[in-house]
Amino acid sequence: MRAALYARVSTKNHGQDVQVQTRDLEQFAEARGWQLVDSYLDTGICGAKDRRPALDRLMADAHRRRFDVVVVWKFDRFARSVSHLLRALETFQSLGIEFVSLTEGVDTSTPMGKMVFTVLGAVAELERSLIVERVKAGLRNARAKGKRLGRPQKVLPDSRIASLRARGCSWRTIARQIGASARTCRRAWQKASQGVLPRTVTKSPARPGPQVTEDSSEISTLEGVA
Repeated sequence: MRAALYARVSTKNHGQDVQVQTRDLEQFAEARGWQLVDSYLDTGICGAKDRRPALDRLMADAHRRRFDVVVVWKFDRFARSVSHLLRALETFQSLGIEFVSLTEGVDTSTPMGKMVFTVLGAVAELERSLIVERVKAGLRNARAKGKRLGRPQKVLPDSRIASLRARGCSWRTIARQIGASARTCRRAWQKASQGVLPRTVTKSPARPGPQVTEDSSEISTLEGVA
């Protein structure tokens, strides 16, 4: 089986040497009879980051199927959180790559390791559900207090938009001058137009008495001449 080793020493552990981890990992892989493909080492990199040079290279090589198992010294040397660890394990599982954490004794190729993976997934799912419930409860409480939720709507100068549009300005030009997206400006202009047009086409009631039109005035003039 082809093995890849990952080790990390953070900036806080100035007295540690990354070889303390790699030595144990190499001995473990050798005892298993695994072929060591590569060692991915992040030195002086904080574990709070999802993106790290060696870790990024490891994940890229995983998609290339360069190895069959990833061996780490400890969970916190590899992942910054349970959710981060679970995402990586799910990726490895989809690629058919096993994962071993030496000090925790977790090996996803064994039944016990598969159970740990399942428990981690359940814990992460529970955490996501609790977060969703807390957010929903907060929203309900805010609505009950009469608070308006969502982003505040921007009041656009409809008259200025209409004026710029009447001059033949493009929506992109109007958006730059108004400080909003072209789509938002166009929507505001359309809504304003829909509110104005019905009033302009409404006819006033006819007044009593003869209605003089252009044609009728011409007729009456001809009759007087006759």
